[in-house]
Amino acid sequence: MPFPARLEIPEQVLEIARTLDRAGHEVWCVGGAVRDALLGVTRERHNLEASEIDFATSATPDQVQALFRRTVAVGVKYGTVGVIDRDRALHEVTTFRRDVSTDGRHAVVAYGVSLDDDLARRDFTINAIAYHPLKHEWRDPFGGADDLARGLVRAVGVPAQRFREDYLRILRAVRFAVRFDFRIDPATWDAAREAVPGLAQLSAERVRDEWFKALQSARSVTHAVQLWHDVGAAAQWIPELGPADPATAGYSQPAVDAEPRNPVLLVCVLCRQPSLVLRRLRASGAEIARADAIARGPAEPAGADPTAVRRWLAQVGGAADDLMALWSLRHGTAAPWAGTVRESRAKREATSRSALALDGNDLIALGVPRGPRLGEALDLLLDRVLADPAANTREHLSAIVRALP
Repeated sequence: MPFPARLEIPEQVLEIARTLDRAGHEVWCVGGAVRDALLGVTRERHNLEASEIDFATSATPDQVQALFRRTVAVGVKYGTVGVIDRDRALHEVTTFRRDVSTDGRHAVVAYGVSLDDDLARRDFTINAIAYHPLKHEWRDPFGGADDLARGLVRAVGVPAQRFREDYLRILRAVRFAVRFDFRIDPATWDAAREAVPGLAQLSAERVRDEWFKALQSARSVTHAVQLWHDVGAAAQWIPELGPADPATAGYSQPAVDAEPRNPVLLVCVLCRQPSLVLRRLRASGAEIARADAIARGPAEPAGADPTAVRRWLAQVGGAADDLMALWSLRHGTAAPWAGTVRESRAKREATSRSALALDGNDLIALGVPRGPRLGEALDLLLDRVLADPAANTREHLSAIVRALP
């Protein structure tokens, strides 16, 4: 792949490069923004989005922090300082480094090396390309541009060594393959499968982030599921993950491939016991609660009539939209009762206690005692309103309460 003469970089980002350059430090644009610009996946081909641009530099973290007024210590231990530009976007500025030792999760790094040494420690050739933002020069010592042109994910140097340095790279290889619809180099693939027991050493949070990113960015979710199985990652971390074949797994491939994709919903459709999976992957409490609510269901109303749909809405509460989305993922079409839900919401029909024309204080004022009786009375009123939405008036509900024994 021939390199373009230059990449268009926003002025506020060039200010960071100029500051480092004027202080006598080497500075290069590196990482995913450079790769994606070469692939043309940015908004305009060969343009870099400001918020995505990171730098590699000969400056040490202390020197970077001294040069810029607004910095964040995002990873000083590993040579990375976050520099905030005038538009408040954060850019990682990382010192040229090499690994001194690694345990497969974390590395001890040393500074004082060259750009080529720094690129040699990166995971894949397509991520080991550097661009000088001021001189418009390119550095590609491992043939990353050619691999981009060939659609190939290939490890830098010896694949087994790259994976031993950080086992998360196994999952990153899969993610890049499914995001760009690339092949994985055979030697890299064999080394990944050989190293897959090392995934057990990773934190659940890092695995979860890669799994979610793969689901959200894959050209085909089915492809992502298949590669997680084939490389051995599913057996290690998500044994509940179903087969990649939509017919067998019970979902619609066009539906799960549609965007935007929510990873929690995809876990619910792709995995048995999704709440268990999310707990193992240390998902947030809100994400786990969301999966729990989906599991409680019921998945659909008892009937298609408006009353049955209103009763279903009352039963599932905030999970209604997720359950309808799950139906769509499984069947490739909108839930048959979705239109009735829209009509009910448009009419502001009450499907919860909080939507009743009377609240607990009103019932107490009408003589209902606090405690279980109060809850029973509210449930009775909601039941009446679910059957007849027009009954949700203060006058009508008050009459019902006064008639209670």
